[in-house]
Amino acid sequence: MAFVFDPMPQPSVAVAGSDDRLPVRRVFCVGRNYAAHAREMGKDPDRDPPFFFTKPADAVVDSGVAVAYPAETLNFHYEAELVVAIGKAGRDIPTQHALDHVWGYAVGNDLTRRDLQLAAREQGRPWDWGKAFDFSAVIGPVHPVAQVGHLGRGRISLSVNDVLKQDSDLANLIWSVPEIISILSQSMEMKPGDIIMTGTPEGVGPLVPGDHCVIEIEGLGKIETPITERVKGQA
Repeated sequence: MAFVFDPMPQPSVAVAGSDDRLPVRRVFCVGRNYAAHAREMGKDPDRDPPFFFTKPADAVVDSGVAVAYPAETLNFHYEAELVVAIGKAGRDIPTQHALDHVWGYAVGNDLTRRDLQLAAREQGRPWDWGKAFDFSAVIGPVHPVAQVGHLGRGRISLSVNDVLKQDSDLANLIWSVPEIISILSQSMEMKPGDIIMTGTPEGVGPLVPGDHCVIEIEGLGKIETPITERVKGQA
């Protein structure tokens, strides 16, 4: 068998303290998983069942890589998030065993074309155009559980040009990491390389060309994303 054209390279993210890289299979994202963020988005923060959206694996970009202001938006937002990397397959995983399936944790930035997301939301349409575009999932080096343990609390913060914009604690997640993994695994089998972006705290806001975005999570260090001008010729 031969491919009719060359397959794309395997998307991957860095591994902290190593030259190895972690292959990315799928990217799951949890919507409105901090109560204060749900309120700022105009939604009730009650503990309803969580909902999910996805990003393509090739949307992943490393910390420090410049991201061009994307096409088709006038309201481009940052979202600081804890990222979970799955390292062990499982289906219908009990909550009490869910952390056994985690390979490691990272800092992430769920970049969002907010105007397109909100327009889709108001029309009852999928969020893909607002969430699943090129370079929309900035993910820092993954720290193995063997080195950092499991994170149930710890400061998560984001600054733009040294101005603090988001400041919360992982303990404020509405749905915890074990619960998220368990719920996802009831719908489909989780496999090594699956990535989960667990939701963002309140304080989301816009980025413009020239901005420098820094996100830090206690115990995981920080990631940086410089924003550059829109690619010439883009709408």
